[in-house]
Amino acid sequence: MSSAQPITAELRRWIVEQAQAGHTPDQVLAAMRASGWEEGVALQALEETLHQHLTDVKAQRRSGELPPPNKVPEPALDGAPPTLFAHDREVKVLLTLSQPRVIVFGGLLSDEECDEMVALSTARLARSETVAATPNGSEVNAARTSDGMFFERGENALVQRLEARLAALVGWPVDHGEGLQILRYRPGAEYLPHYDYFDPEHPSTPAILQRGGQRVATLVMYLNTPEGGGATIFPDIRLDVSPIKGNAVFFSYERPHPSTLTLHGGAPVVAGEKWVATKWLREGVFT
Repeated sequence: MSSAQPITAELRRWIVEQAQAGHTPDQVLAAMRASGWEEGVALQALEETLHQHLTDVKAQRRSGELPPPNKVPEPALDGAPPTLFAHDREVKVLLTLSQPRVIVFGGLLSDEECDEMVALSTARLARSETVAATPNGSEVNAARTSDGMFFERGENALVQRLEARLAALVGWPVDHGEGLQILRYRPGAEYLPHYDYFDPEHPSTPAILQRGGQRVATLVMYLNTPEGGGATIFPDIRLDVSPIKGNAVFFSYERPHPSTLTLHGGAPVVAGEKWVATKWLREGVFT
């Protein structure tokens, strides 16, 4: 990788997330070099980013302020029911955590629905991107090594049925959700730990928030069961969710801040492929 490659805001955010996840600078440097960064560029990015991050943390501690909380989706779990009826399907409740708010659902999708989703998306896959300070707000990044595509909200009968089911499951309007994103991870592919909310300090965030406000929750649905690896990991709480076909993990974040403990990632796929469908929920109507 050429030393002329810019040190982007996305790269800086990723470095901070790795530090927050407990990785040492040497480990972060090794990961960057493995992704093709020249050592001099990587060291410069590390030194500048970590210095600024420490400055920001000290300033925040002095102020003692957090971003104001948002209302978040919440499944109807009063009484600790073992299952929930979501629009047209009975869904199992396999695991619940309060802080952070994480729920693992069983059988959210049927095997046939998973297979159809994969079939409908395969021909439209392209290298996945992440939020960035570019004109279109996204860029390919070494931290994310999957292929993906988006379905428009309500694009076909299957998408309409799943969106209605998800809205009923978590008590959040269909029009407050982004289109379903489909991702395929081949052997060795991963998504390093990150947050799903939009960083208030990111240059692209003001424009993104005009289309429905902040993200407030995520649903990751597993469309197949890999032969090995591929767990959804939550480093802050040391939780790994196995990718089982038809199951899903839901988590919400009431404010765009690490205090939500929603740092998460996709562990490397060891064998086979991993297919997931991701639904991000916004605080307002997504247009």
